[in-house]
Amino acid sequence: MRVSRVQAEENRQTVINVASRLFREHGFDGIGLKDLMAGAGLTQGAFYKQFESKEDLATLAARRALEDALGKWSAAAACRPDDPLSAVVDFYFSQGHCAERADGCPVVALGSDAARHGPDVRASFEAGIKEYLELLGGWIGAGDGAQPDKAMAVLATMVGAVLLARAVNDKHMSQQFLKAAADSVRAQAAPTAAPPAGRTKSRQ
Repeated sequence: MRVSRVQAEENRQTVINVASRLFREHGFDGIGLKDLMAGAGLTQGAFYKQFESKEDLATLAARRALEDALGKWSAAAACRPDDPLSAVVDFYFSQGHCAERADGCPVVALGSDAARHGPDVRASFEAGIKEYLELLGGWIGAGDGAQPDKAMAVLATMVGAVLLARAVNDKHMSQQFLKAAADSVRAQAAPTAAPPAGRTKSRQ
């Protein structure tokens, strides 16, 4: 049966959405095309009518996963406009987010995989990471010359902590990683106090 263009595009978007979750759950190389297409309710034979290669799908799925993650950040922030960073910190370091691999942060789930893939996959991650940094930079506060470095340090702490929390069997250690990282992010994001007046002396 011939599929209409509209239906073909709907099928394509379904595959991208499903792949964005399954790749996060299993890794780019941890699931084959047959299972990816079955997850979307389609046959493997339909794959090459919609995508050039698995790498092509990985690129699109990574972009979709990052868009989804950024949407969750924005939704969390919108719930607490007076302190959006704390809202995102509470969400990101929650036990629920840590346990939810398929719908969790794609940088945590797929960052190491992306490093071993081609430039198109890495470009999707780079674009998403830049958007993370833009959000964090805005919440940390404008007018601080160290703002870009602060945003990078905060993001590195967030990603690294969830990665470590997922990697251990010890639930208490996992919770400690999340709590310690949340405290560290809040400390890193705090405004830098100006030195007290009169402490520095000019040389004659």
